[in-house]
Amino acid sequence: MRTVFALAAAALVLAACAHPWNTVDVAPGTPRDEVIARAGQPVRVVPMPEGGQRLQYTMQPWGRYAFMVDLDASGRVVRSRQVLTAQEFARIEEGKWTGADVLREFGPPAQVDGVASWNGPIMMYRWKELGGSPMLYYVYLDPQGTVGRAHQAMELVNAPNERK
Repeated sequence: MRTVFALAAAALVLAACAHPWNTVDVAPGTPRDEVIARAGQPVRVVPMPEGGQRLQYTMQPWGRYAFMVDLDASGRVVRSRQVLTAQEFARIEEGKWTGADVLREFGPPAQVDGVASWNGPIMMYRWKELGGSPMLYYVYLDPQGTVGRAHQAMELVNAPNERK
């Protein structure tokens, strides 16, 4: 029994060591293997248009953070950042960005859905505003896969039940 407990405790400690939060302060020049040792395997690895690749660490669908670690062609960190922020979402250009651009810049969304009033998929990301408010960010893609509109909304968490 002690052996099982010891193995479980060791596995828990090791799992706690490799976590996406460990990408926040990765110094430029850090090798790819060191990033993966610190943060674990990324959710996705995406080739970058200018060369190199992006390691995507996301806590979607329920988490509110996504970390992107950009590597140069030699596999060394160029920059690392948390991208689910108002400043990052403001970079999305309606009519110019595609769904592939959104996935490259923000990782997989928390949810993809649709509504009768829009002819195309709607990608939804969960994030937190600077003050800590839970937020949603919606990206509407047209049938050709181009961003037609994008906007933020408040996520009502633990709202009282209105039914009586």
